[in-house]
Parts: sequence; structure tokens; C-alpha cells
Amino acid sequence: MNKIKRYIENVIQPKLQGDGGWVEFVSLEGNELTLLFRGECSKCLILHRCCAWIEEQIEKDLNKKVKVTSIRKKPYFHDI
Repeated sequence: MNKIKRYIENVIQPKLQGDGGWVEFVSLEGNELTLLFRGECSKCLILHRCCAWIEEQIEKDLNKKVKVTSIRKKPYFHDI
């Protein structure tokens, strides 16, 4: 779990910040990874594609299959 949390914080989060977004690790239960999305990510219409991309990156880099569940933090862009 700590390995995936560090990966989200150190690899995924900086990539999303470049577009005004933010992601936080919430939990990992079995293979279900729950992430909290803030900023621009919280209102993104294609967040499901980003979640699929995160799943692919974790499988490729950490050799672990996960299913990302997203939580959108409101009020959309005033929370960072």
C-alpha cells in the first residue's frame, strides 16, 4: 500500500498538477484503489479516461493490477 501511495504522490500527482488538477490517495482495499480528485480534475468530463490511465501506469511501473474508484472533491476549483 505505501508503495502505491508514494507512486500516486510522486509520479501521478505532479503530472495532473500540470493541468491544474490534484489527486490524493484515499485507500487500497484488495485491488480497489480509491483516489480523491480535486481542482480541475473534480469537474473533468473524461475523468474515467484518467482513471484508466492511472490503472495502466500502476500495472506497468509497479506490476500490480488495480481498479481505480474516483471521488470528486467539491467545490470544484476553490479547494486547492
